[in-house]
Amino acid sequence: MIKQPASILIADDDSNVLTALKLLLKSESFHVTTVEQPHDVLQLIERKSFSCVIIDLNYHRDTTSGQEGFELLAEIKKRDELLPVIVMTGFSSIEIAVEAMKLGAVDFIQKPWRNNDLIRKVETQITLGELAQRGNRLAQENALLKSAEQLNQQQIVADSPTMKSVISQIEKLAFSDMNILFTGENGTGKSMLASYLHQCSTRSEHTFLSVNMGAITETLFESEMFGHVKGAFTDSKETRIGRFELADNGTIFLDEIANIPLSQQAKLLRVLEERQFEKVGSAKTQHVNVRLVSATNANLQAMVNTHDFRQDLLYRLNTVEIHIPSLRDRKQDIIPLANYFIGTFCEKYRLENKTFSESAKTALTGYLWPGNIRELSHIVERALFLSQDDAIHVADLGLPDDNITGFDFEKATLDEIEAYVITQRLTSFDQKVQETIDSLGISRSAYYRRIEKYRL
Repeated sequence: MIKQPASILIADDDSNVLTALKLLLKSESFHVTTVEQPHDVLQLIERKSFSCVIIDLNYHRDTTSGQEGFELLAEIKKRDELLPVIVMTGFSSIEIAVEAMKLGAVDFIQKPWRNNDLIRKVETQITLGELAQRGNRLAQENALLKSAEQLNQQQIVADSPTMKSVISQIEKLAFSDMNILFTGENGTGKSMLASYLHQCSTRSEHTFLSVNMGAITETLFESEMFGHVKGAFTDSKETRIGRFELADNGTIFLDEIANIPLSQQAKLLRVLEERQFEKVGSAKTQHVNVRLVSATNANLQAMVNTHDFRQDLLYRLNTVEIHIPSLRDRKQDIIPLANYFIGTFCEKYRLENKTFSESAKTALTGYLWPGNIRELSHIVERALFLSQDDAIHVADLGLPDDNITGFDFEKATLDEIEAYVITQRLTSFDQKVQETIDSLGISRSAYYRRIEKYRL
């Protein structure tokens, strides 16, 4: 990408000074804008971006105190605290220089200037300003990218034909720039798959930013998504970079997209259509180049029909829609996923690796998993600590009885059938031992032998 020349704004009430500086700086390949009045400076920086500003300290109101320049400097810093401002005057003194630095000036030039010295100072402050902007951006990125790093560490498990087909589709679409909408139940791994799509794409060297739209209130939507300038509203004590700007040249993932308030959907639509926005409190239009990936467990078309979601926004979001199957619809992935989570949690907690008993595997594949992969992860983590030996058994899983189905009696061993029936009966009688024994028609000693044998 060709780097654009640095843009410099100069303010001085002497047209000869402006002409001389413009010729000098343009000869060094800078883009130069000049104005004669302080209020013109403020109007320009609210609308355009500059790499550096050079301002005279004295204008028509007086010619020696520097007060007009101090006031202008303070107003510039209110609007953009990171913008480098070099002050200039023909009536130099140590006191004036110190006061200017206190108000945020980065350097001081005395008239008449030396050309080489002035150019060196401008180049230095532009470089330092870019570093400050980059540091501010990185600090805000680091605060937002932890969840994305966690997603990147997860492994894609796809043994079932259904998921293999989904992964193949994602890998093909990754090389396009089309907007992708992931649909499916909560906990099916939509966030992780969005991250995987980004990793496979040509934008993988840039930022992947995940945003939970359900956690952003209507009043903070614009500030969070587009940023705000210092002083834009109460408590906005510093300029904030929005999520779209942070994701520039990368991918932004909007999870729970159905939660965007109707009043804010038009603002999101504009960014998608025109690739531009303004920070809250600023009239300066910024351009952005991002790929949008979104996800929802809601029926967006039904929301369109009830006027809770914009039809034109839906068209923008779902250039391609990918449905992620529930865990109960990809049973071949349940045990591989469970084994993956065992390995992950054993490494996390520095524990010896454990395995699932055959009866536990049968229970896992027979469970309906209303919470999908997220629920499987939580149950495996809990079972790891409840297990008393090197194997995880049915009782360690603590699966709710009302969501267990599909136990395959024809393929199960006699031991697995006994363990399953005893577990089911205990649940039915609310863990009351004698009632369970009576219902099974066995002796108390026979019951406890089986409890010990099957580690129930």
